Amino acid sequence: MRTVDYSPLYRSVVGFDRLAALLETASADAATGYPPYNIERTDENAYRIEIAVAGFRSDELNIEVKENLLTVQGRKAANDDQRRFLHRGLAERDFERRFQLADYVVVTEAKLSDGLLAISLVRELPEALKPRRIDIATGETAPLIEGEKAA
Repeated sequence: MRTVDYSPLYRSVVGFDRLAALLETASADAATGYPPYNIERTDENAYRIEIAVAGFRSDELNIEVKENLLTVQGRKAANDDQRRFLHRGLAERDFERRFQLADYVVVTEAKLSDGLLAISLVRELPEALKPRRIDIATGETAPLIEGEKAA
């Protein structure tokens, strides 16, 4: 695996340190690849993240959103059983996945079913930012401006 040194980027950009940190985090997440996940667009302003968390119970998972950063953590409870595996192919290790969210994207729901954690997100634009239609008045139907007299 090839590693990339991002320190020159931090030295040469001012005000873009968040972008450099995103690049660094993305490359680190891609290197581990655990747990695998899908990001799906379900509607124009709706998304779903599905994370494969086989073997984790809901009380071993934590989802947190802080300052446009969605963090999903899995902390496996200590297994005190004296089980002897001949082959251990199921990864039951702790993990942390981070997803950078765009402005106005909020988490609406999280469900754990069949080993998949599905997190639903929606972009909720404030009314002031939504496009609106402006009617154009013609000369005959133009409204009077306050203080003017009708002809």
